[in-house]
Amino acid sequence: MLGIGRHTDYAARIVLHLSCLPEGTQVTADEISRKRLLPPSFIRRIVGRLAAAGILRTTRGAGGGVALARKPGEISLLDVVAAMEGGVTLNACVDTPRSCPLAEACPVQRAWTGVTRSLEADLAAVKFDALADPLEHRLAHTGYGGTSGAPQTRPTRSKKKD
Repeated sequence: MLGIGRHTDYAARIVLHLSCLPEGTQVTADEISRKRLLPPSFIRRIVGRLAAAGILRTTRGAGGGVALARKPGEISLLDVVAAMEGGVTLNACVDTPRSCPLAEACPVQRAWTGVTRSLEADLAAVKFDALADPLEHRLAHTGYGGTSGAPQTRPTRSKKKD
């Protein structure tokens, strides 16, 4: 099977959850876990990778949490895939053509390259603001069980730029 790892799917669901909240809202990893039915042990590792990629920002300690580092319309599925998988590579010869002595004359390599670039473009075109539809907004507040109550969010303060 050709596909993304479970951690990448979970990462997209975390970014989607945060995209459905008011801009600047911070939530705990536990809240995301509870509302999106994701294993807490996965979330902490995933959040770290997404933060390292500049997709999320985290604040430690009391009153801390997780928030988007950019607006949902500035984050694509390709960004998430790149953060979690290292990018899209259907065959090693696409990224390192010199790994194959036939690469320059190989029609299969050209096909792999074309398909890879098309997939990258398709993933880059999917932005999280478009994925954050009304149902997803409701799920961000109620969770899949619908019994989580009001979200436990903390608005963050914007620093004034001089």
